[in-house]
Amino acid sequence: MEKVYFTKAITPESVLEIINKAKIQDVVSKNDLCAIKTHFGEKNNKGYIKPELIKPIIKKIKQLGAQPFITDANTIYVGERSDSVRHMMMAYEHKFNPESVKCPVIIADGLVGNSYENVEVNLKHFKKVEIAEAIYNAGSIVCVTHVKGHLAFGMGGAIKNIGMGCAARTGKFKLHSTVEPKVNADKCTSCGICVKNCPGGALTLTSKTAKISFDPKKCIGCGECVVSCKWRVFDLQWNEAAVNLCEKTVEYAAGALKNKKALYVNIVNYVTKNCDCMSTNETPLIDNVGIFASTDIVAVDQASVDAANKHYGSDVFKHLWPKLDYEVQLDYAEKLGLGSRKYELEEI
Repeated sequence: MEKVYFTKAITPESVLEIINKAKIQDVVSKNDLCAIKTHFGEKNNKGYIKPELIKPIIKKIKQLGAQPFITDANTIYVGERSDSVRHMMMAYEHKFNPESVKCPVIIADGLVGNSYENVEVNLKHFKKVEIAEAIYNAGSIVCVTHVKGHLAFGMGGAIKNIGMGCAARTGKFKLHSTVEPKVNADKCTSCGICVKNCPGGALTLTSKTAKISFDPKKCIGCGECVVSCKWRVFDLQWNEAAVNLCEKTVEYAAGALKNKKALYVNIVNYVTKNCDCMSTNETPLIDNVGIFASTDIVAVDQASVDAANKHYGSDVFKHLWPKLDYEVQLDYAEKLGLGSRKYELEEI
């Protein structure tokens, strides 16, 4: 049974205290190129982890004689982070820049998301996975995650942050390839917003009065249509394909973590229905639960979920996404030996 450390305080000082308690020195070695995997937040989003909470980690890694860099990989959806130029500008806008955090900001999968290394996993869905080059070549990983809801996973924690977040953009297409939305064209108002936001070109409007036309062969399963349409024309189906997405993401996590030491820091605050990829400022259902840290990726997510649910009074993530089963990712990760859902919690 792995130990998960917890503190109610969400401050730079408590971050330093918890990573020391979780023995970051056993994860980060001298001369490591250490990847701090986080999420820079989308434009207009306010839920992402702020740089002030990551600065103590950077300073500690330097004290251990390693070289830290903050990183994330490009997205497949149309937005401010689908290529490295815009992605880095978005990071800089949110104060993730060398002047502020005192370390480099590196987009892990290159300029257009095709810089990766194949990692052999030989699992159910993939024989090999495409891991972003900077993550692959890092000596160690400190994964800093904002725990929140997610339209495809139900809950987004460290497993999703590593699995989806460390996949090169080309790998993300493979992760989403079997997921497609249910389309109710009768609700369509022909506004065309979904067409502009569809990176696969699966949606078309032949005229200003026509209903939306959907080509499943071009759909990449990213869910952008679900998010962008306020008329509820689209809905992601929780079926075998969606279960596969969760399992595939866990397999990518296994590839990203192969032969690597890692520490996971989950921050449970500003818990919203949607993830930090959404360019909206949502009202959170839960705020300021605390910080969790562990070297077990499954245990830290399980502990985060348990605390959020206790704070809410019921299962907050199933309340947010009743058709989604976030436990699939936890179960499959445990089955693959990435960690355990059983843990010992130590409050500091």
